[in-house]
Amino acid sequence: MLDFLVALVALVVLLPLFAVLTIIGTAAFRGKPFFLQQRPGRIDATTGRERLFYVIKFRTMTDARDADGRLLPDVARTPRYGAALRAVGLDELPQLLNILAGQMSFVGPRPLLVEYLSVYNEEQRRRHTVRPGLTGLAQISGRTALSLEQKTALDLQYVAHVTLAEDARIVLRTACMLLGISIGRHKGAGK
Repeated sequence: MLDFLVALVALVVLLPLFAVLTIIGTAAFRGKPFFLQQRPGRIDATTGRERLFYVIKFRTMTDARDADGRLLPDVARTPRYGAALRAVGLDELPQLLNILAGQMSFVGPRPLLVEYLSVYNEEQRRRHTVRPGLTGLAQISGRTALSLEQKTALDLQYVAHVTLAEDARIVLRTACMLLGISIGRHKGAGK
């Protein structure tokens, strides 16, 4: 309920920014300001399988292809506008809609690609016993510098110790990172 209320207030407050970014994205990406991709969510208690949902983000890359129809490398497909959105995390803003829909939480393991489901063992699947998050322990502990194994270990550490106080610390660290403020390393980072 707290996720829903905070996401609703945030969306209302950020609606002008959301509208501006949608308009710019529409112009920059030929009428396609959003990127949707299916991701696994929390395990359904009835079926025992991860619920799939579409994560929504502001588009940051074009669909440019080479002469053979293959997508160009990410760097070649990312215009300055897209890189700027990613640098400040604004590409994630539409995920407030995923939170409102109950598919995500503010804090939890980041939703990874559906393809990973086939390689997870039962221990690794525990990351799906909570809702995926907009931010999480792995994001404040190194984000893209971490290997998939390190991210998974941090996600499992988070799942084993979910508390409101821990969530508040993760949100505070995320905000500081986005604002470029350096604060001490999280006690679980690097384990």
